[in-house]
Amino acid sequence: MTQVDRWLLPEGIEEILPNQAFKVERLRRELLDFYHAWGYDLVIPPLVEFTDSLLSGSGRDLDLLTFKLTDQHSGRMMGVRADVTPQTARMDAHSLRRNGPNRLCYASTVLYTRSRAPLSSRTPIQVGVELYGEAGLGADIEVITLMVEALQQVGVDNICLDLGHVGIYRSLEECLDLTGGQKAELFELLQRKSSELGDWVARNIKDAEMAAIVAGLPRLAGEVDILDTARAFFAAAPAEVELAIDELQQVVDAILATNPAVSLYLDLCELEGYHYHTGIVFAGYCEGARQALANGGRYDDIGETFGRARPATGFSIDLKALVERLDTSEEPANGIYAPACEEPGYPAFIRQLRAGGERVVCGFYGQLPDYAELCCDRVLVQENGTFSLKPIR
Repeated sequence: MTQVDRWLLPEGIEEILPNQAFKVERLRRELLDFYHAWGYDLVIPPLVEFTDSLLSGSGRDLDLLTFKLTDQHSGRMMGVRADVTPQTARMDAHSLRRNGPNRLCYASTVLYTRSRAPLSSRTPIQVGVELYGEAGLGADIEVITLMVEALQQVGVDNICLDLGHVGIYRSLEECLDLTGGQKAELFELLQRKSSELGDWVARNIKDAEMAAIVAGLPRLAGEVDILDTARAFFAAAPAEVELAIDELQQVVDAILATNPAVSLYLDLCELEGYHYHTGIVFAGYCEGARQALANGGRYDDIGETFGRARPATGFSIDLKALVERLDTSEEPANGIYAPACEEPGYPAFIRQLRAGGERVVCGFYGQLPDYAELCCDRVLVQENGTFSLKPIR
């Protein structure tokens, strides 16, 4: 490795330098304070856990994203978290064991073995919430509303909310007489909305009504009125499908009642997190963004592995992506430079400035300050025994 190579970071791994780091931290605090105002308690999960608990009920996708290592104390396999949700599920089921609804929030860096999208970070900071212990649709509505209003709180305009329900496909799949291999093929075609779907359905699904439903699934996406189209389209489908559509309608009505400016897009063939989620799934976008700023959904019974199955729903916001989307400008200089000085009362005056919320950078004897590097726009001066601030020109 050459000396130049020593400065390189792995692909998808990035550092956050001062100006950006300040914005990230400020936004993290604002979001956690907003969650707290809604009654969500902050937790700080560990960076690593045994994979037995870390990957419980999370599906194969999270397993592939998780870095694994051997614990030198126990010899057991550990994983570096690639998602915080399983950790909060363990806390809810084992560490806290609250009887009623349990609201938790967190702000934690996760690590992926590979990027989940081109040019995306492998170390996103998830700032999210989880609501355990409430199976009713009111929990879904609360969490989705919280996500929308949290994005609005930090300055995201023109929010587009993408809604789906994995229960639709889950119910249809149970009606199909397919092998495990066929189910995997169908899932992959639907996930890609492949043009090959029609041919595959013709070869593998003999029931004419079900074949027409499955082949038409990718077309059931659009604005709110797609739900009316879906009701007619699913006339021959299981009753569970109609129930899922009714749930989506109730969520749509609730969101529009409190946030009429939010754009809604429904995809009834949405399969993101299918092996993990159990009900309504959702994502928040802002205008012009190709990747979601926030993702979430219902994932009931995840705590079963820990001996306490509980209904659950939640979401997480990608904090670094959110900061980049909101503001790329430099922070203005707003600090005070205090040259080295032995005048009595000088340290006390600096303490007073700091106590008042000012940022004061103390200089050293012989230093030639670079005010731009120090982010200072004023200088502390002493004249005739008094101290004052003068702007730096």
